[in-house]
Amino acid sequence: MGRGKIVIRRIDNATSRQVTFSKRRNGLLKKARELAILCDAEVGLMIFSSTGKLYDFASTSMKSLIERYNKVKEENHQLLSPTSEVQFWKGEAERLRQQLQYLQQSHRQLLGEELSGLTMKDLQNLENRLEISLKGVRMQKEQILTNEIEELNKKGSLIHQENIELYKKVNLLQEENKELQKKVNGSVNSNEANISPRTPFCISNGYDLHAPISLQLSQPMPQTNGTPETTVKLG
Repeated sequence: MGRGKIVIRRIDNATSRQVTFSKRRNGLLKKARELAILCDAEVGLMIFSSTGKLYDFASTSMKSLIERYNKVKEENHQLLSPTSEVQFWKGEAERLRQQLQYLQQSHRQLLGEELSGLTMKDLQNLENRLEISLKGVRMQKEQILTNEIEELNKKGSLIHQENIELYKKVNLLQEENKELQKKVNGSVNSNEANISPRTPFCISNGYDLHAPISLQLSQPMPQTNGTPETTVKLG
């Protein structure tokens, strides 16, 4: 079972505090010694206990380490002065300007310009760079095309699935229409069978209704009531 996490705070018990100090001090000195040996580093360590006792370790000489420390601190302090800072940024600007010129020249050479001053080795290096660049471009192009083809295949599969679903729905609607048509036809036949035939009403007056009818005009009969005939004259 592992130890629980120790809360980093001051140990109130004096005995426990002294025991912890001894253990941690020895471990810190051991780590400093290992760091100096493994990494070829100059390490200086000074520890003052709560009682004022000094414990130190130096990979070379503590005095030389302190002098070097003070020198580096002074140089860093000088770099932070306005004059040193201006010089520093001027140097950085010049370095960036040269880098920009180099990149512009390399870009023109990759486009096939300003090749007159190049040697055979430089031209071979330029050719290798172009081949590597073209290979990278082709790989990126193939990857994009592959992704697009996969996307189109996915869309095609989805459309095909939708077509299948629509075809099933159409077949289902056709079956429902057939069932409804059968029900309608069965209902009509049942209604026709339930209606009984009736004898049409006929009115007969002793004459043949289908015989041809002949109409003739006759002369007007003379009046017999002895009234004299009146002649009307129109002016």
